[in-house]
Parts: sequence; C-alpha cells; structure tokens
Amino acid sequence: MRLVFWAGFWTFLLDQATKYAVVHGMNLMTRQEIDVIPPFLVFQMAWNRGVNFGLGAGADVRWVLIGVAVAISAAVLVWLWRSGGTTYTYIAAGLLIGGALGNVVDRLLYGAVADFINMSCCGFDNPYAFNVADVAIFAGAVGLAFLPDGKAPKAPRAKG
Repeated sequence: MRLVFWAGFWTFLLDQATKYAVVHGMNLMTRQEIDVIPPFLVFQMAWNRGVNFGLGAGADVRWVLIGVAVAISAAVLVWLWRSGGTTYTYIAAGLLIGGALGNVVDRLLYGAVADFINMSCCGFDNPYAFNVADVAIFAGAVGLAFLPDGKAPKAPRAKG
C-alpha cells in the first residue's frame, strides 16, 4: 500500500507544480493562451467548474464533485487494502487518487479546476483543455480496469 501513497503523492505534486508554473508563473490567467508547439501543444486557460468537458458547469456542483472524488479515492484504497494487488495496480490506484486530489485542491482554492493543456493535430481543432491530474485519473482508471490484479487464475496449458 505504500506504493499507492508514493504514486499518489508524486502525481499530486506534479499536477500542482505544473498548474502553478503555467497558470501563475507563466501568467496564463492574464495571457489566456501560450503557443508552445502550435497547433500540437498550446497552453490555453480554462476553468472547469463541472466534470469532463465542462459538463454540469452551469450548476454549482463543486461540493458534490469534491465529495465524489474523495469517496472514490477512499473506496479504491479500501478495495486495495482488502483484496491486495500487484505493483501495477498499486501505481494505477496512486495515479487515480493523486489526480483526483489534485483536482479537489483546485476546486477548494479556485472553485474550479485549472485546465491548460490543449492538443490539436492533423486538421482537428480540439476545443477542450485538460491538466496532468486528468491524464493521471484516466490512466489510473484504465489501469485498475484492465491490469491483472494478481489473483486471476492462470489459463490452463494446452496438452500435446
């Protein structure tokens, strides 16, 4: 379980450090957009008050989303504590929890999540922005869903 906490800690720290560096250090709040490698990578300020892609942004759902993120993080910890897992599932859980808590801190500090990474390519103009926490949450959820937990029975060997 220690690995879950370290993966979560470093994910959280990386998320908060990149948000601070870009939003405050590079003054993205004022500049609103910084071309890094256009159009492939552009820093574009977006405050997400809802869930993915701004869904629910019209209502004040901040406290509900904070509660959901904390509840899911706690549920993942309890699940792993009870059933165990592999190195990879512990890392995946840490990614998910660290990312979720990174976005929780944004909601507590700013009332919204600071999204700033925008990527477009090959004639596709992506209107959405995301952050390191979003990537970690996605990677962690995919990892928990698809990585073996070490408890699955092995496939029988073919005879002959």
